[in-house]
Amino acid sequence: MQILPQIIYQDDDIIAINKPSGWLTIPDRFDPELKCIKTWFESRHQKIFIVHRIDRDTSGLLLLGKNEETHKFYNQQFEQRAIKKTYFGLVQGSITEDDGTYDQPLEPHPAQNGKMRVGRKGKSAITHFHVEHRFRGYTWVRFQIETGRTHQIRVHLQNAGHALVCDPLYGSADPILLSSFKKKKFNLSKSEEEERPLLSRLALHAYSIEVIDRKGQPIVLTAPLSKDLDATLKQLGKWGK
Repeated sequence: MQILPQIIYQDDDIIAINKPSGWLTIPDRFDPELKCIKTWFESRHQKIFIVHRIDRDTSGLLLLGKNEETHKFYNQQFEQRAIKKTYFGLVQGSITEDDGTYDQPLEPHPAQNGKMRVGRKGKSAITHFHVEHRFRGYTWVRFQIETGRTHQIRVHLQNAGHALVCDPLYGSADPILLSSFKKKKFNLSKSEEEERPLLSRLALHAYSIEVIDRKGQPIVLTAPLSKDLDATLKQLGKWGK
């Protein structure tokens, strides 16, 4: 069953949605058939203005404007780094520090189109992290980003030696299987190849945004974790200690 975008907040100016993983923010010029937030809203006869973007494979909070004035107002806040953005991610391995900051410039990869890398000639990119929980073989981490560079969290983690789970571009595409970490013998009724993964998409979720609206009032918007991420964390909490 296809998971559709969920509207979690709206007023006269903005719409905040919980974007499913696998959805683009704007249409792909080479493949217009790919699932896309802008196209989906316009097919429902609702014009929207894209305030910011999140990666196709990242789930979570996406802010949309209802008019050009709103788009300009919030877009300026993003450009001025006046908006607080929080992400959660499941990372391969154990991050030893409880808190830290990745302050490394990012630039396009010279040999791989669509990929980024840490580079001295790149643009400033700052990612703060806090370890929420350590599991056996994985770490659940909260991120706050001061900048919004392409693949920022993903590249910073790869550079630190702890790629996000299910990240084929900067780590491994291997899914999380319950049988891979359950302490007791896991008896499958089907072959291991047929076991349904707990998680098979990028383990990164845009959780919250804190903004000031056009009336000068603060707004805190949050997007609940997707079911696959929530189920994975519950199983890790039970079997992955």
